[in-house]
Amino acid sequence: MRCANGGYYVVKFQNNPQGLRILANELLATRLARRIGLPSPEPEVVEVRDELIAHTEDLVIQLGRGRALCTAGKQFGSRYPGEPANTVVYDFLPDEQLRTVENLDDFCGVFVFDKWTCNTNGRQAIFYRKRGEEAYSAQMIDHGFCFNACEWNFPDAPLRGLYARHRVYERVRGPEAFEKWIARVERLSTGELGDECGQIPPEWYGNDADSVERLIEQLYRRRTQVRDLIVSSWKSSAQPFPNWRA
Repeated sequence: MRCANGGYYVVKFQNNPQGLRILANELLATRLARRIGLPSPEPEVVEVRDELIAHTEDLVIQLGRGRALCTAGKQFGSRYPGEPANTVVYDFLPDEQLRTVENLDDFCGVFVFDKWTCNTNGRQAIFYRKRGEEAYSAQMIDHGFCFNACEWNFPDAPLRGLYARHRVYERVRGPEAFEKWIARVERLSTGELGDECGQIPPEWYGNDADSVERLIEQLYRRRTQVRDLIVSSWKSSAQPFPNWRA
C-alpha cells in the first residue's frame, strides 16, 4: 500500500488469521531489531479507513474456501525497500549470489536477536537492490512469531531462529561472531524496552497492560541467556555453523 507519507508498505491487518497480538509483535520486534542496528524495515502504524476497504477489491483475507474483508483501523506497516518499480526484491538467491550479499554478517546479529526474543518461526529475510546495481543487501522481515507468537512466552529450542540456508553462517569461526550483537542486547534497559512497548496501540494487545509489563520483565531477564542459547544451537545435530571449531 502507498501511504500518506509517499512510502510503500506491506500491511498486516488486525483480523489476520495469525491473531491480533501478531501486530504488536511485528511493531515491537521490528523496533527492537532496528534499535540494536539490524537491517529491518521501517515500521509504522497505518490507519486504513472503511471507505478505502469498501472501494478496494484486493483488501480481503483468504480464509480456506472463504474470505473476509480486512478490518478498518490501525494496522501494522512494514516499509518496502524503495519504490516497487525501481527496486528488485527476492526472498531467495542462488548460493553464489547469496555468498556475495553485502551484509551477510547481519545474519549472526539477527540470530542473536531471534534467540533473545524466542522467534518460533524460521528466520525470514529478503534480498534487494536498485535496478541496474549488482550487489544485494539483506533485510530481516516478518517478526510476528517473536515472543512465541500470541503466547508471549519463551519455549526455547536449539533450532529455533535459524535461517534455513546455513551458508549464511559460513564465516562463523566461534562465539566471537555474535559478541557485538550480544553486547548491544545486554545494554538495553527496562526503560528502553518500555519506551518501545509504549509505541504499540493498546488495542493490539487487548488493553492488557499487565501482560506488556511481564513481557518487558522477561525480555530484560533473557538478555544474559543468549550466549548459552547460541552454544546450544551450535551443539545441535543440525550443525548450523560448519566452520565453528571448539
